[in-house]
Amino acid sequence: MSTDHSPNKAAELPPLALIAGPTASGKSDLAVRTALAAEAAGRRAVVINADSAQVYADLAVLSARPTADEMRGVPHRLFGAWDGAEACSAADWAAAARAEIAAAHAAGALPILVGGTGLYIRTLLDGIAPVPAIDPAVRAEVRALPVAEAYAALQREDPERAAVLGSNDAARVARALEVIRSTGRPLAEWQEERTGGIGHAIRLRPLVLMPERAWLYERCDRRFAQMWQSGAVPEVEALLARKLDPDLPVMRAIGVPEVTDFLAGRCTEVEAVAAGSQATRRYAKRQYTWLRHQPPPAWPRITLQNSPPDTLIEALLRV
Repeated sequence: MSTDHSPNKAAELPPLALIAGPTASGKSDLAVRTALAAEAAGRRAVVINADSAQVYADLAVLSARPTADEMRGVPHRLFGAWDGAEACSAADWAAAARAEIAAAHAAGALPILVGGTGLYIRTLLDGIAPVPAIDPAVRAEVRALPVAEAYAALQREDPERAAVLGSNDAARVARALEVIRSTGRPLAEWQEERTGGIGHAIRLRPLVLMPERAWLYERCDRRFAQMWQSGAVPEVEALLARKLDPDLPVMRAIGVPEVTDFLAGRCTEVEAVAAGSQATRRYAKRQYTWLRHQPPPAWPRITLQNSPPDTLIEALLRV
């Protein structure tokens, strides 16, 4: 993710503040406080979601989507914007985010991007590989293969890609195999032709929240327990009543499988809450690892609980 500009050129570009971090790290609250500080200084601001669960209207509770009270009157965009029956891909989200950022700039407002979905952020800033639509027959054939067979086929047909993937990474193995079979070109070649990124066209002020692990995991546990008490079960009941494809992202979101098991009598409430908390911690750990290694080294990494919030807000507003 490159957003390097010469000082003179950067000053002429429209601004974008970015608050990234793992789940439960305090991103949403910081985004609202930053927006309010901007407004107090005479500058309009709008918060734009970059979390892959919070895009779905069906997951207000389990995605910890900000409530009206938590938004504190600040405009929020792309929260609950997709119906769960429609999968929101990184490309779909990036197109919508580009439009919201452009609208904010046109209105003289500061867009504040907030979320922890690395693929979304990378797609928005760097663009996406222009891979053509996969032949449905090829996709069906590949997705029907056991992961061991798919990986063995990938080793033969795209050995370079196979070498960087785990043999049990079913989703990525299948994607790489279907791309080379459908297009005749390996995925790596397509990825060299990324298009649609806005990193070169904005003046980015990023901030990555990296709380201490023990603090973060305790927050994950406490928040999932609060979700359970605040409507997670009826939320999943309503989702199940829609009889959606179980492979849709909304059906695989953290908390949905755990509540589903509870509703089906496969586990107790205590077991479901423990499983949901563990899934949340595991997700936070994956986000933590991605944020530590993938964004440019120049992006500030902040241990939130040891940094004065006003200092963070001032940093984000220097765009």
